[in-house]
Formats: sequence, structure tokens, C-alpha cells
Amino acid sequence: MTTTPGTSTPRTISHWAGGKPFEGSSDRWGEVTDPATGSVTGRVALASRADADEVIAAARGAAHEWGRTSLARRVQIVFAFRELLNARRDELAALITAEHGKVHSDALGEVARGQDVVEFACGIAHLLKGSRTVNAATGVDVHSSREPLGVVGIISPFNFPAMVPMWFFPVAIAAGNTVVLKPSEKDPSAANWMAELWQEAGLPDGVFNVLHGDKEAVDAVLDSPDVRSISFVGSTPIARYVYERAASHGKRVQALGGAKNHMVVLPDADLDLAADAAVNAGYGSAGERCMAISVLVAVGDIADDLVARVAERTRTLVIGAGAVGACPAGEPDMGPLVTRAHRDRVASFVESGERAGAAVVVDGRDVDAQGDTDGFWLGPTLLDRVTPDMEVYTEEVFGPLLSVVRVDDYDAAIDLVNANPYGNGTAVFTNDGGAARRFESDVSVGMVGVNVPIPVPVAYYSFGGWKDSLYGDTHAHGVEGVHFFTRGKVVTSRWIDPANRPEGGLELGFPRNA
Repeated sequence: MTTTPGTSTPRTISHWAGGKPFEGSSDRWGEVTDPATGSVTGRVALASRADADEVIAAARGAAHEWGRTSLARRVQIVFAFRELLNARRDELAALITAEHGKVHSDALGEVARGQDVVEFACGIAHLLKGSRTVNAATGVDVHSSREPLGVVGIISPFNFPAMVPMWFFPVAIAAGNTVVLKPSEKDPSAANWMAELWQEAGLPDGVFNVLHGDKEAVDAVLDSPDVRSISFVGSTPIARYVYERAASHGKRVQALGGAKNHMVVLPDADLDLAADAAVNAGYGSAGERCMAISVLVAVGDIADDLVARVAERTRTLVIGAGAVGACPAGEPDMGPLVTRAHRDRVASFVESGERAGAAVVVDGRDVDAQGDTDGFWLGPTLLDRVTPDMEVYTEEVFGPLLSVVRVDDYDAAIDLVNANPYGNGTAVFTNDGGAARRFESDVSVGMVGVNVPIPVPVAYYSFGGWKDSLYGDTHAHGVEGVHFFTRGKVVTSRWIDPANRPEGGLELGFPRNA
């Protein structure tokens, strides 16, 4: 594929429209960097409004025919995509590592979780079935169906350049829609790679399109009268903006926002398992996950012991370049952050917490990374005695920074979680089934883990949070995803039997069933 990384000359990453690369007319380009070295590896087209219109037009041109394509044929193509993705997942993982920075095994995990939704979409026929009622009224039958929307827009974030788009487009395509995907300009190559894979799987030109760019491209998709829905994942301020602007143009919207995920550890919990989970969920992918644990809530008198165990494990982590063979010590546990600016932003929260009185137990600013000195490195950081008024607690950090908040009892832990404006994910660690069951009911959060630190639902359940973590009322994938990408139609019919013709006549009253 043309997007394979590793060449010394920066690659040109164009849009993809109508089954081929499309450079567009804009003279604006963005730099794509390798976070492990700081070097520029590509330049990505930043669309003008005219470029966006061209890409959207390609999707619009394919929408009618694809929506009328048989369900059997659509599913066959989705299944072919699934098989190709399974065979070539290492290629996609390498692209993700090269532009995002997460280690190769983590990138493979991202691909696998995205593929779960592809596999779910292979069985969409069952979920697109309508219903039929015979003789709902005398001689009157009623049946329902679900039909595609047409052109749908997907705006995805940098942290999961493959998985998050795959939360949406397999279901959208299987349901008969055409897609305009606007990936992050920080790591855009995965989107083009998947576009080429769709073409190889037999998807007709124009069904899957990629629009690169920044706010200008986003606004074009939000405003276009041809785009009927928007699926978004990103920060809460942008999710709110996307929701309000798209909804004002009559689109249905699922805009998944930010998070501040708490992991509550009750006094009866297995502290070794809890410490393992906190490190895994707090520092995996350098904390650049919307489901990462960013707040560790220590309940009662276990705090000192728990913090010590987390710190001991944190200090063993190897930080380095995530590409296969790039780290002298073997594959590291954690890679760099996605950009230098983001690395500096996360480091500023360490400084802010320290100034506010938090104890820096493990300081990632002093990291000795196994990689190029110009990489965007920040090691795992552990802050203890964080309080809810501190900036490091109130803001979404989105990096390898784990904050420990100490509370006296279960009720205080619940109050802490529920007072937070975010409601994406949370977890409780306990060996008490009654306490766990109560926790499930008490927390105002969309996804809950019981002794599971990152409770990302399987593909046949839906992904999404509450409160400021979601704008719109529909979560991603699962049955909710199928309903989001289709609209219902109900047909009421009566066929006249000449041998039993009903009486005619005028009757202006509202029809009644009989």
C-alpha cells in the first residue's frame, strides 16, 4: 500500500474520494510526525470547503445505488473486509505506532477491538429485519422496515485512528449508507489504508471516502445538507460544538466527549490486583484513552498501602519507541505522547498539581526513555493526595498521569464520582458482591467495571457515557448504532378483494381501527 511508513522522504497523504486519492485544490498542508523521534514523516492535505464538497459529492453519488444493493451483497463485502483486515492487521498496527506512538502490541489490540465491530456488522441482517402485522384492522396489513440515511459523517480523534472509526463505519456501510470519514490530522494514514482495504474487499467507489483537514473540513461536513448524520469522538468542548452545529442543520448526532474515569478501591479489595489494574489502565497507551483511569479513589485506611504498590509497579515500566525492533530492551510498556505540544501540556498538569499541594510519588518528567532524545517523552507519573479543587483533577489530562484521591468511606467515593461533570467510565474493585451491585446502581456513569478497570463494552453492546461525556442520545455500535444509521418506515396497506369489496362512501372522521 502507498501509505507504508519508513521512507526518509515525507509522504503526501491525500484525501480519498470516489475510489482514488484526491489531492484537492487547497494549498494548506499539515505535518505528520513520528512521536518517537520528533521527525516529520508526512504531510497531510488540509481541505478547503471546496475540497470537502468534492469528497461529500463522491459519497452522495454512490448513496442511492449502495442503499439499493442487496443486504446479502453488502454483508459479503463487509465479511471480505473483515478477512483482509485480519490477514493484514500488522500493517495497520505499524501505521498506528508510526504516527500515534503507542507500542505495537497496543496498536494490535486497537485493531482487534475495531474488528469486533466489523464482525458484529457481518450479522447485521438480523437487526435490519422489519415486522409485519396481518389484519391490524379489517383487511388492513401493517409492516415496518429500516432504511439507510444516505451519506453519514464520522469525525474521529487521534488516540484511536483505527478503532474509533471502526465503531461507526462497519455498521453504517452494512446498513446501506455511504461514509465521509474525517480522521485526526495528527495520525491520518490509517484512514487511507482502510479506504484501500475496502476497495480491495469489493466496496463500490464512493461508499467509503476520507476527508483530511482541520476545523474548515469539520465545519464543511457539519454544514453540508447532503450529510445526514454525524458520529464524533473527542473532547467535551468540541463534542458540544459538533452537536450544536450539526443539530442546527437538522442532522442526527452522536457526539462522544471527554472523560475523568475514577477507579474506586474498597478496603476489602485485593490490593495487588487493584494496583496492577491501576497501572495498566492509567498508563497504557500513555494515558491517551478516553477510558483510561485517571483518578484512583482509595477508600478508608488502605491508601498508603495501595499507593506504595502502584508506585512500585510504575517504577518498573520501560518507556521507549513502540515500533517493532526499535527499542533495545524489547517492546516497551509505553511509548511517547502524540505531539510535543501535548507532551508539554500533560507535564504542565504535573507542575500544577505539585504547586497545589499534591505529593509527586513518581515523576515522569525525569523519564529515561529507550528512544531518540527528540521524541515526545513523558514517563508514568503518580500524584498522591490530590483534591477535587485542583486543576489536575478538574481538567481532562489525557496523559500518563494517575491522581490518587483519598476518601473516608463508600458514600464519599460515590459522591466524588457523581459530582464530576463527566460520566464516561468508572470501576470498582472489591470482593464484596453486595457492594459491587450497589455501586452499579449508585454511580451516574455510562460504563461501569466491577474488578475490570477499562469497561469498554463488547461490540454487541453500545459504547457511550453520560453527562458531559455524551451529546445526543445514542451510543456507538451495538443495537443503538444500527438504529442510529437507519430510519424507520411503516407501511399501512389494504388490497381490495373484488369478491368482498368493502362499502365506499365519504367519511371525514379520523380513521379508526376495527
